[in-house]
Amino acid sequence: MCSHQPPCPPADSPDREAARTVASHPEQGWSLLCNGAVVFDDTGEILPDGRTVEPHRPVPALV
Repeated sequence: MCSHQPPCPPADSPDREAARTVASHPEQGWSLLCNGAVVFDDTGEILPDGRTVEPHRPVPALV
């Protein structure tokens, strides 16, 4: 799906979120990445093969 250089990481790669955004819908809370993944504002994802990734927000450190 990626046609620019350097190519974006594939959707099955751990760094898939580094891909370029090709469509952004902030009013709906999601964006489509160049690698076909859909990422949501809550950090959840839907991969091109239909698999989902649960939200993975960082946990604040206890002081």
